[in-house]
Amino acid sequence: MLDTIISLNAAINAVVWGPPMLALIIFTGVCFTVRTRFFQVINIRLWFRSTFLAIFRDRGVTKSKDKKAITQFQSLTTALAGAMGIGNIVGVATAIVSGGPGAVFWMWMSAFFGMMTSYAENVLGNRYRYQNEKKEWVGGAMVYIERGLHMKWLAGSFSVFCICGSFGMGNMAQVNSIAAAVQETMGISPWVTGIVLSVVVGIVIIGGLRRIASVTEKLIPFVSLLYMAVSLFIILLNASQIIPALQTIMESAFSIRSAGGGVMGYGIALAMRYGISRGVFSNEAGLGSSVMANSASNVKEPVQQGMWGIFEVFFDTIVVCSITALVILTTGVLDTGKTGAGLTVAAFTRNLGALGGHFVSCSIMIFAFATLLGWCYYGERGLSYLAGEKYTALYRLLFIAAIFVGCTMKLDLVWSISDTCNGLMAIPNIIALLLLSDEVVRLTGDYLARHKEGRLRV
Repeated sequence: MLDTIISLNAAINAVVWGPPMLALIIFTGVCFTVRTRFFQVINIRLWFRSTFLAIFRDRGVTKSKDKKAITQFQSLTTALAGAMGIGNIVGVATAIVSGGPGAVFWMWMSAFFGMMTSYAENVLGNRYRYQNEKKEWVGGAMVYIERGLHMKWLAGSFSVFCICGSFGMGNMAQVNSIAAAVQETMGISPWVTGIVLSVVVGIVIIGGLRRIASVTEKLIPFVSLLYMAVSLFIILLNASQIIPALQTIMESAFSIRSAGGGVMGYGIALAMRYGISRGVFSNEAGLGSSVMANSASNVKEPVQQGMWGIFEVFFDTIVVCSITALVILTTGVLDTGKTGAGLTVAAFTRNLGALGGHFVSCSIMIFAFATLLGWCYYGERGLSYLAGEKYTALYRLLFIAAIFVGCTMKLDLVWSISDTCNGLMAIPNIIALLLLSDEVVRLTGDYLARHKEGRLRV
């Protein structure tokens, strides 16, 4: 029976994360890029001023008069919490080892077009969101699938995959990485880690989205800036290798042979496959997950919320993942034979000694903890859509229990199945995005026209 499950999951996984599906995700980003006339490039000043710079300028971004909504900054950090897990550290290393340094270039390409996929998701999320009985804003891919396409069965399938993903990749896979890192660096038993994590996460999630958002708005900026600062310090120590590293990325991205001199074009295929898949895995553009957090913000303009989606992908992949990649490539550890987290640890250890290894382990733990919080809310929204708010408390208890299980068992099959569920989420979401693309284009044109006429304040 188990062998049948493994075989079936492998077959499905090969489809949902295979070349055709990855091509469809990229095509969706290309579609919105072209139809909005390269919005992420032409209007870079607009979306950068409306997001990152607005954090320091506009009080409305960090404070909300709507007591039932979270702030724009909180929606950003909650969405980033769900995305910025082990993919930014371990996923980048895996992509480089499996696809060569050229995978980084294709990761950039997936992010460039993924910005507009995320933009479209969040425009539609804000456009179709509604207030529930508690006057809280509710949105997400399942909402715009139902209200925009009137396909409740498709919205339901998205919710089912989202719930499964929340327990797998959003929970047990993350805590398993935390438990392994804690045991390796501190010698603490996974059982103890499981108990502590269950209690801490329980205290946070029992307060709902507002408490989750209040934690992520403090945690994500701190750990992100610290990780970036230490990484940039290492890169500067190896400044002479920056240009060679960038040259290696570009050359490897278009290498017509594999490293071992294999089939013509095989090197490009590997670089594209692992770069694009790890890019999507990191920023989640196309999965429709982060829309649930963004739809709960105090933003009134759909396009305004869409621009936050652009910034999320930009920061997650173009900034953070690129920094991880440069640390690995400039420190010269690629030929050590290490993979995954071990390769990243080796890169940081090369210049910082044992302290570097501890820093990477702590970063993985904090990023993974943040991912737990974000995905708990996503799974909760999925269940609420299917069965109503009355099962929210039960979901949270099950989520807490899964944390302990994830810390104390081997999770090879769980990793594989949850990875498949994440990929399956993209199918109904991509269908909705493409079928509702006219609406995204119309809302974008209307917003830009009003902005040009000076009827909008940015």
